[in-house]
Amino acid sequence: MTGQDGSMGKEQEIMLRGKTWVFGRDVDTDLIIAARYLNMTAAEELADHVMEDADPEFSGKVQAGDIIVAGENFGCGSSREHAPLALKGAGISVVIAKSFARIFYRNSLNTGLPILTAPEAVDGITEGDEIEVDLKNGRITNLTSQEEFEAEALPEFMQELVAAGGLLDYLKRDMQKSR
Repeated sequence: MTGQDGSMGKEQEIMLRGKTWVFGRDVDTDLIIAARYLNMTAAEELADHVMEDADPEFSGKVQAGDIIVAGENFGCGSSREHAPLALKGAGISVVIAKSFARIFYRNSLNTGLPILTAPEAVDGITEGDEIEVDLKNGRITNLTSQEEFEAEALPEFMQELVAAGGLLDYLKRDMQKSR
C-alpha cells in the first residue's frame, strides 16, 4: 500500500490500490499543472492546482492512493518536472495510460511517480472504479468489474528508482551504501 503522501516508502511496495480518475488523450503538462504555477516547486503547493484547468475541483476530490487512467500521449507538451511532482504531491499513486510522452515518462520516474502503459486496461476502466496494481509484475485488477489486465512492467532499475522516491533519493541512498 502507499503512504499518506501517495509515495511507496523506503521499502518497495509493489501493490497499489485506489480509486480511478479517467482523462482522455493528449493530456499535456499545461493541463496537469498550468504554467501560471511554475514559480512553485514544492509538490504539496503544486498539488493544490493539479488538473485545475480540466476540473477546478480535482485537487479537493483526489485522495492519497488514487490512480489516474488516461488515453494516448499522456504528459505531452512542455518538458517540466512540475507535472509529475504535482500528481505525486496530490497523492496519485500511479498513472496508467495507453502511451506517455517520452519526457514525461522519464520525469515521472525521476521524481518517483510510477507509470504504466496498458492500453487494454485503459479501455476496461471507468472513473470511480477501484483497482489494484502490481507494479513488479505489471498486473492491473479492476476490483469493481473483476477484470484483469497486463501492463508493460517497469524494468527492475526503474522500480528501484520509484521505490527510493525518485532519482535523487536513489543516488543519495546509493552513495550512503558505498561509504
